[in-house]
Amino acid sequence: MLTLFHAPRSRSSRIVTLLRELDAIDKVAIEIVDITRGDGSGHKDPRNPHPEGKVPLLVHDGVVIWESIAIIHYLTDLFPEKKMAPVAGDPQRGRYLSWLAWYAGVVEPVLIARAAGISHPFVDFTFRGPAELATRLETALTDSPYLMGERYTAVDLLLHSPFAWYPAATPDSDVVKAWIERCGELPSLQWTADYDARTVGAA
Repeated sequence: MLTLFHAPRSRSSRIVTLLRELDAIDKVAIEIVDITRGDGSGHKDPRNPHPEGKVPLLVHDGVVIWESIAIIHYLTDLFPEKKMAPVAGDPQRGRYLSWLAWYAGVVEPVLIARAAGISHPFVDFTFRGPAELATRLETALTDSPYLMGERYTAVDLLLHSPFAWYPAATPDSDVVKAWIERCGELPSLQWTADYDARTVGAA
């Protein structure tokens, strides 16, 4: 039994999109819960087993998996048929895992620091900055439509998502902007947007 605890129009929306891409949406029970949001709305929902009241949270046969990166890794391994990630043993597996880790370790800290107006040498030295982030993406995409090459994968879904939510952070690069546009045209994203519109306020 798989259950996803999901708050519409939040970070867990990308997990719903991933389930759609994996053709697994009917294999997972989606529980709509409330969360405390940055604008002060919402609340910590007692029905959500996440100890901090956050989403996404996945439960599989009683085992709790939290954090987007872990959930994406888990689901793409659980449903490998759609090839949203290289499987273990694939020569590209390490590259794929590195993009996942880079998102958590660099992209989110850099974008959040920028949005908060935080600038400090320790932050820049540890996480790098928007310029380094933009260069890494541009280098990867200069000769390929997607981060892993010719095929769209879960790392594209994940790494394009903050720019969809926070367009002001989009690097000033035609290559990166074209990639964000390509990723944003997926039918699964529109399906999730429609789903969220139907379920918002249902918690």
